[in-house]
This record gives sequence, C-alpha cells and structure tokens, in this order.
Amino acid sequence: MRMAKLSLAVFWVCSAMLFASGVHAQDNKAGNDEVISVRTDLVDVPVAVTDAKGTPIKVLKAENFVVYEDGVKQRIEEFTSSSAPFEVALLLDTSGSARNDLAMIRSAAASFINSLRPGDRVAIVGFDMSGTTAGSSPTIDILSPLTSDRKALNSALSGLKTSAGTPYYDGMGEIADRVFGGAEKAEFRGRRAVVALTDGVDSTSNAEFGEVRAKLEAKGLIAYFVRLDTRDYFEENLLGDCEAAMRFSTAQIRRYYRTFKGNSTMEKASAFCQLGDFERLAVSKKLYQIADSEMEDLAKRSGGRVFMTSGLADARRAFQEVAAEIGTKFTLGYYPTNETRDGRYRKIKIELKGLPAGSSVRAREGYTASKN
Repeated sequence: MRMAKLSLAVFWVCSAMLFASGVHAQDNKAGNDEVISVRTDLVDVPVAVTDAKGTPIKVLKAENFVVYEDGVKQRIEEFTSSSAPFEVALLLDTSGSARNDLAMIRSAAASFINSLRPGDRVAIVGFDMSGTTAGSSPTIDILSPLTSDRKALNSALSGLKTSAGTPYYDGMGEIADRVFGGAEKAEFRGRRAVVALTDGVDSTSNAEFGEVRAKLEAKGLIAYFVRLDTRDYFEENLLGDCEAAMRFSTAQIRRYYRTFKGNSTMEKASAFCQLGDFERLAVSKKLYQIADSEMEDLAKRSGGRVFMTSGLADARRAFQEVAAEIGTKFTLGYYPTNETRDGRYRKIKIELKGLPAGSSVRAREGYTASKN
C-alpha cells in the first residue's frame, strides 16, 4: 500500500514538473517567435524615376527595382506606390533680404501647400526673435505641427515673422527633434521630407552642419531646398563703415577660418570690424560656397534635390516643382542581409529593370547602421 501511494505521489510530482516544463517551453517558444518575427531594422529607400526625357514615371512595381547594400543584392520586402501620402516639414527662412518680402513668402508657401495632395501632412517652421535681458536673438518658431488641414495651415502662415539672424542649422535640427520626434506612423514610412526655402547661410545656430545631417539621416528625411540667391543683396550691404554695414556673426567668421586647415600662421580676425573690405568679400564668397555644398550634400544623400531660384518671385515655380516631385516618389523597404550593428555608414545603390533605355533613378544613397 505504501509503495502504491509512493508511486502515485511520484507520478503526480513528475506530471507537474513536465507540465511546468511544457508551459515554460511554450512561453520561450512564443517569446522566441516574437523576437524572430519582429524586425526593426527595415531600411526605407524613397526613389524617383524619370524617362529619357526627364518625365516622371508614375506607374511601377517592386519588380522594376534591384537594391544593393555595399554591393550585396537585397530582397525588397515592402513597396509603396507614388500615390501614398507624404509628411512634409516646410522651413521658411525670413532673415536677410527675405525680411522685405514676407507677403511674397507667405504666398509662395500657400501655393506649395495647396499643390500637395489631400492626404499629405504639412508642418510649418519659421524664424522669430526672442527678447531677453541681454537683448534679442533669433529663435525657431514651429507655426504648425504636421496636419492635413489646409485651412489651419494657411492660417498658421499669417503668424510668420522675420528674423535678424539665420538659425538655419538649429531650424533643421528642431524639425528632426520636434516635428518628426514622435513615433513614425506606418503609412508614412520612408515618405517624410524637409522642404527649406533658404540661402543656406547660417549665422546664429548653436548646432553645426554635421550634427544636423546626422539627425536628418537618422530619421530618413528627404531634403529639398528652394535655394534663394541673396549674395548680391548681402554684399551690397557688407562694405564700408563696419558699424553701419551688415556684418558676419562670430560663428560665420570662425566657419570661414576653419576652411584653411593647417595654416596656423594665418592672421585671423575675431570680430567683423577687424576685417577689411577685401576680406569681407572673401568671407562672403566662402560662406555661400559652404552653404551650396551643404545643401547639395544633404539633397543628394537623401534622394532630394536643390531647386535654384533667381529670387523670391521665382520661389512659387520652384515650390510647384517640389510638390510635383513629392507626388512621384516610390518607397522600397528591405531588411539588410548584414545584421551587424556596427554604427557604420552603408551605401545603397538602386538599379532599374524592365524599363525603356534612358530611364534614370534618384534615391537615398545610404544610411548609418544602428549600434549596440
């Protein structure tokens, strides 16, 4: 009898252990399945395709594209058609010569917003002046968060103000941090852009270009620029009495001297009034060269473009071209075969397949892998 009771007890203990083990195994399996099935390293690649005449091709399939990462072919897992909506942050530079044409900037921006498709969402960012006990300084003004409400957006434009300086880098950084700082919605994956009306010549930012570029790339933002040519206006007001002239900021003077790498013997000015007319023109030329190079760099790496204008009167035409371009973007998504989280920059190359000769593609050129 005792042996029977003992055997029965052992049976129940073993059964309980097996049941617990089975439940644990199922839990682990469920956990493992979840880890395996959920990948967060999907790389989104916005692309625009044109024919031999430069006309956008709007009807394509995933089979028309081949994606390579660092020379290794990748499998396209997701494909979004050009009709899918976009999120766009519109940065309006109201410093410098633009301060005299605020109404024209509002009108051009309104035209751009109304040229986008009904499902596209837009945020508006401008510059303003904030007062402190030490004086006033340029600040970033987010006039509207992302919304598809055209009436609200056009109303927000009425609040656009002018600035006595150009915190361009800070503005781009705020767009990455605040406008696109929240969780990315599935329908806008790989379909988010910054459109900046600016000459790109920063004068007052705390951030530097490299920092801003890293932020934009981390968010996968396409960069478009409607480039204002303000050089003649700036240089007309640059020469003569240093107290009355339009002047460079300390940050701009430092940025100019940084271009002379390794020349430690060069005499360097630390304030505007220490610069003669000849050197003022040299600084101006270099600052505009830096701005042009940075805009081209951001646009090219992200798959965007720089639209040249002859001035604000031409900005409406450029904005319409940007809106048309946004409406022709496809988005490809792939999971990299290289799963190493090394924080390195990886090059992306897109090839076309099954399209007429002369067709060309413009796409994001790469991304920085995440790092453990």
